[in-house]
Amino acid sequence: MKLRTHHVFTFGLLTLLDSVLLSDSIVIIVIAGVISVVTNNVIDTLGHEIKGEYISRTPTTHTIPRSMGWGLLTSLPVILALHFLFHSPIELILVTALDGVVAGLSHMILDIFTEKGIYHKVDGKWRRIALAHYSYNNPFANGLATLLGILMLFASLKF
Repeated sequence: MKLRTHHVFTFGLLTLLDSVLLSDSIVIIVIAGVISVVTNNVIDTLGHEIKGEYISRTPTTHTIPRSMGWGLLTSLPVILALHFLFHSPIELILVTALDGVVAGLSHMILDIFTEKGIYHKVDGKWRRIALAHYSYNNPFANGLATLLGILMLFASLKF
């Protein structure tokens, strides 16, 4: 999927999750936005390499456990700022850590529907798994994921 699709989908998902777990506030919207952008940018920047004329995904970030780890790692500066600068309650800090993990996982959820899929290990070797084989820039797939992200964002406003 396109990076902007990842941003919108993850932002909607995190905002919905946060609004269910915590009370509605502008803080959770800002945190969800920051974590969405940073995590998806890190996963795509570190998880792609150039092979000739093509850009290829690597297992560095495009596995389920590693993407969740990268998400948690990218949420760490936000967690530290919440704790040391703003003295936020522990609930907000824990939900922010959860946001990082979910942001990494949401990236894999979208990428598994692309033609190149994501990686998993089989007999010690990296293999790709893909469910729908859409190209990364398929307008239908990107539009649907973006629409789902927007719907989740609006649904979060109802909680």
